[in-house]
Amino acid sequence: MIVKDFVRKEVASPWMVLALALLFPGCAASHRSMLDPSEYENTIRIACVGDSITFGYGIKNRNKYSYPAVLQKLLGNQYEVRNFGVSGATVLKNGDLSYWELPAFQSAAEFSPDAVIIKLGTNDTKPQNWQYRDEFEADYSQFVDFFLDLPSRPKVWLCYPVPVYRSEWGIKGDLLEKEIQPTIKLISWKKRTPVINLFKGLSNVPDFFPDGIHPDDDGLRVLAESYDG
Repeated sequence: MIVKDFVRKEVASPWMVLALALLFPGCAASHRSMLDPSEYENTIRIACVGDSITFGYGIKNRNKYSYPAVLQKLLGNQYEVRNFGVSGATVLKNGDLSYWELPAFQSAAEFSPDAVIIKLGTNDTKPQNWQYRDEFEADYSQFVDFFLDLPSRPKVWLCYPVPVYRSEWGIKGDLLEKEIQPTIKLISWKKRTPVINLFKGLSNVPDFFPDGIHPDDDGLRVLAESYDG
């Protein structure tokens, strides 16, 4: 069974592109950064750090429907996937809801993760946050370093934010594409951390974004099936 058929037939939520990036060579920028279960004696801990799309926007039971919960289902008992998403969070230290100052930040560190998936940047484009644009690269770089330097020495994946089709809540799609994404790419290159491209597969499909910001399940399925790393 090819990977695309596996996603279509076996996965309830196509956020499993993230699982593919962890498990399959073609979905990660660096093979050396993949998780090899044979290298771990105990349960492999994966921390999902992010905003509302990680937390489970508009969903009553995030433990059932958020992408970290689906990752857990696919990866199985050898893995423990924990959801550290916070709606509205920014990576900017001076953001209106800075992840640096949230309990989830400390909780993610105390989880002692073996792997960290970072999906932040969308809320940083809001006007009250983007006034600190000159601090974004440094803050994001330090954010990555914080996790890389944890005693557990986790492997870290960065994510390009998904496209924005309507500027709700002050979020600016043009900034995501022209400013945030290139900065994440640069940081990835400097830190030698792979990027999961959550932008490419969901481009040109506005119907899959009911509120213009958050992809629905159909949108996530397109992403997973079209993703080529």
